[in-house]
Amino acid sequence: MSNKSFTRVTAAAAATIALAGCQSGGDQDGSGRADGWSAVFRSAVISPYEQIKLNEPRGFADQTVRQALHLAAGGDQVRVRLTNRYGRAPLTIGAARVALRKAEDEIVAETDTALRFGGAERVTVPAGGEVVSDPVSLTVAKGGDLALSLYLPASTGLATYSHMPRQDAYVVSGNRASAAALPMAERVPFRFFVTGVDVRGAGDGPVAVAFGDSWFEGVGTTPGANHRSVDYLNGRLPRGWVVNQGIAGNRLTRGEIGESGLARFDRDVLAVLGVSRVLLNFGINDLILGGMAGQPPATAQQLIDGFTELARRARAAGLTVHAATVGPYAGCVFPGMPIAESLPIRRQVNDWLRHTDVFDSVFDVAAAVEDPARPGYIRPEFDSGDGMHLNDAGARAMAETGVDTRFPVRAPPLLTARGPASIVDRCAHGCGPVCMQCIGQRERLKHSGMPGVR
Repeated sequence: MSNKSFTRVTAAAAATIALAGCQSGGDQDGSGRADGWSAVFRSAVISPYEQIKLNEPRGFADQTVRQALHLAAGGDQVRVRLTNRYGRAPLTIGAARVALRKAEDEIVAETDTALRFGGAERVTVPAGGEVVSDPVSLTVAKGGDLALSLYLPASTGLATYSHMPRQDAYVVSGNRASAAALPMAERVPFRFFVTGVDVRGAGDGPVAVAFGDSWFEGVGTTPGANHRSVDYLNGRLPRGWVVNQGIAGNRLTRGEIGESGLARFDRDVLAVLGVSRVLLNFGINDLILGGMAGQPPATAQQLIDGFTELARRARAAGLTVHAATVGPYAGCVFPGMPIAESLPIRRQVNDWLRHTDVFDSVFDVAAAVEDPARPGYIRPEFDSGDGMHLNDAGARAMAETGVDTRFPVRAPPLLTARGPASIVDRCAHGCGPVCMQCIGQRERLKHSGMPGVR
């Protein structure tokens, strides 16, 4: 048996084991961690021109957009990363300002600070381009919200955006970037033109990237409450933090929604300042999302190959890599999804994930939230109501599971289940100590030709 730790928990809980007591990595894009800069907020974006859409994209003209950015760590200087990655015309930023957020669309007025770009308050970002602001002095706290206000004087065309961030943006006419509040603002449930915030002075704690789909982005949790599993986890970590690069609907093996996990890995993981760990949560969308466009489910081998490739690339860059099993979705209420035909593929992929040594650890998200009385379904108390996403309680359980100081950082090489209230060693079927059936299953997998099984 491998010396890898098998833990029946969620991907978010993986960060506790992955981060505790670890040293942080270097600055992967060569321009920050050595100078004291760290990534404390990230937002993965998608193109507004994709075929598969879960909402309608939009653009702006002579409007101000104010957005709340929830920070995983604090510091005393700030810089912001803006993007026009999928734009088809230059993007003009007439004014950009940051401030501590007071509530909703209100800012703490005395903290309002203009951003500059190469010394200028106005900047034009070419189509496909990105820009990083000059640093500004502003003390921000871990778990606090930074308000970013952008004045967009000219027509932007359809905006590059994060389409399900669980946080509203506030839109008003004219240049109101420095206003203390935006009464009567239009509220829209998206995030526009921003991919990240870096701070100086956050310390040298290890940085992990939560890389995956809606189970990281937080679909199903209360909007505006910062109740994503990654948020709960960051509230409990004694050292280090996790930045969230989840995209609702994202697939590991194929583009739309967003570039595939394989395609965006270098940019959304390896280029994150100070990253030393990556947490992976993919699979549901590979299996069912294509039904919206008449595409078949991914095969088990396609998913296995994709996971294996991400692990190879993470290791080559000096990162540790931690993967979650594919969560339950049999209760999905959305029509046209290939539920019945894809569930056997999910089981095959999860069998591989539970027994491979491709990763530094594998976390059994499926067993943590699956209804034992109805295999393939989310537990009722964790179901957001759509049968495929977790509610606040589910997200909290994901984060709390595995946060237990009674146990060492690396558990014994057993299949271990961690519940919100207790921790017990179990086999893959949850029936107690590792049983002969599970040992037999491991032997069958070992001889089945699946890569990485020991």
